[in-house]
Amino acid sequence: MEKLNPYLTFPGNCEEAFNFYRSVFGGEFLSVGRFSDMQSDEGVIVPEYKMNKITHIALPIGEQTILMGSDSDDDWSPALVAGNNITLSITAKTKEDADRFFETLSGEGKIILQIGDVFWGSYYGMCTDKYGVNWAVSYEKKETDT
Repeated sequence: MEKLNPYLTFPGNCEEAFNFYRSVFGGEFLSVGRFSDMQSDEGVIVPEYKMNKITHIALPIGEQTILMGSDSDDDWSPALVAGNNITLSITAKTKEDADRFFETLSGEGKIILQIGDVFWGSYYGMCTDKYGVNWAVSYEKKETDT
């Protein structure tokens, strides 16, 4: 089965953002690569100020998704343009998890739609976190939920 994993690019604060996401979702990083690791590649010269920045980081979320990211590097990639053209949608296993995810993600960010019961029968909310990443948090209610 195919998997689609989101990849986020940050303007130099990727590690901070991913430590925040780890505090929200738990788990351990599968990998953390830094620009300093590229020094061994022939011909690659990394400026001192970029050495500790992230070239690749991976955090498993749930059983099938891996949230990945890096810091932008204008030397090797297009200039970073933050926008609202993507929203990460996470479906929690429990209503309590949904509330915790939403509260933590929106904490220093912006609430777009307060989490709660919505007309299509889900428990759902939308926010933008403190790093400018848009999130949709949902919980699919079960018949046993009140």
